[in-house]
Amino acid sequence: MLRSIFIYLSQADWARQLITRWGFSWRAASRFIAGEDLDDAIRVVKALHTRNINATLDHLGEHTSNPEKARQATSEIIEILERIDREGVRSNVSIKLTQIGLAVDENLCADNLNRILYTAVDLNTFIRIDMEDSPWVDKTLKLFRLMQERYNCENIGIVIQSYLYRSSEDVSDLLQAGSRIRLCKGAYDEPKEIAYPKKSEVDANFDRIVGQLVSGSLANHTPTLSEDGKIPPIPAIATHDEKRVIFTKQHIGKSGYPKQAIEFQMLHGIRRDLQENLAAEGYPVRVYVPFGSEWYPFFMRRLAERPANLWFFLSNFFR
Repeated sequence: MLRSIFIYLSQADWARQLITRWGFSWRAASRFIAGEDLDDAIRVVKALHTRNINATLDHLGEHTSNPEKARQATSEIIEILERIDREGVRSNVSIKLTQIGLAVDENLCADNLNRILYTAVDLNTFIRIDMEDSPWVDKTLKLFRLMQERYNCENIGIVIQSYLYRSSEDVSDLLQAGSRIRLCKGAYDEPKEIAYPKKSEVDANFDRIVGQLVSGSLANHTPTLSEDGKIPPIPAIATHDEKRVIFTKQHIGKSGYPKQAIEFQMLHGIRRDLQENLAAEGYPVRVYVPFGSEWYPFFMRRLAERPANLWFFLSNFFR
């Protein structure tokens, strides 16, 4: 119930206008968000490096409403790629296609994505296309496949959500092209007709897809994390659920699968202890570092995910 409420609030303009006016909201959100500008994010990335952890920069924004804003977002993403190159940090970039115009015009979005990937290939870095809620899944996969065919598949990856019934089939198809896949559980409120309604079912599907990703990686010559930390291996396991982490470690341990050919991914501000333990054990760890003024929807989804995040928010309310 609480999850559905916060997912609704993440999309409600009236709630955004109300909650973002409360000073304590930013105090709570700043646990998960590096800051409002790129300089803040780069400082966080460099601090992660001191803990032997790589990063993905995520300039927050989604559902851009006009072509001008979509082109502006595209230029800002290209600026991030260029800044990463100048700073020499071990980071790549995550984007949402609705941020660069998918909700405005599919051809506009394709043109903007093409500009971004041209820069990513030129700088030999990596773009992860995030997955949004179900109305955008087919269009997102369509554009991903188009760009993967056009460019070197090492420079682009996709996200798959284990709560969707279709995800195992999508993964099988994507692995045939050697796609780099970030597996997460899913952060939206989807109907039971297309998504597993129970956490136990989502978890079970997550574990099944981990097995698919490892097998698919072996079939694609088991690429490992690039030396500069920018290009990830095929399986990126994105979870803060320690049981899913343990399952993944046990699964690859049985087969002798190399640690450098899998990556654990987590969000900034969540389970720092688990991040550091995995890095100390020799696994590649990547933390998603979100930044920007459009932090409200991201923050609401973080509250929807875990009760601990909600209590953190409420403690700031009464502070």
